[in-house]
Amino acid sequence: MEIETIRVILPFHLRTLAHAGSEIALEVPQPVTQRSVLDALEERYPMLRGAIRDHGTLQRRAFLRFFACEEDLSHEPPDAPLPEAVVSGKEPFIIIGAIAGG
Repeated sequence: MEIETIRVILPFHLRTLAHAGSEIALEVPQPVTQRSVLDALEERYPMLRGAIRDHGTLQRRAFLRFFACEEDLSHEPPDAPLPEAVVSGKEPFIIIGAIAGG
């Protein structure tokens, strides 16, 4: 099994919860998808389970968005391959906390 080192950027509230820096280097098995990145992230930081995805359905939490290569990937299928720039470590996989209000 081939392993890639992926860069992940977390929003402040998840960094605080995980006791991690703003950018994490994460080893992820191929194929690199949203699901495999989030699985590896939750494996390394178990306190994030349920904070990014629902415990039961594993659906993305409503107030979180996923970006890579300046594209919103939040509504992409969780098993779709991430862009090559993310897989190679050139670009990070970014999790952003959405802001609501009026």
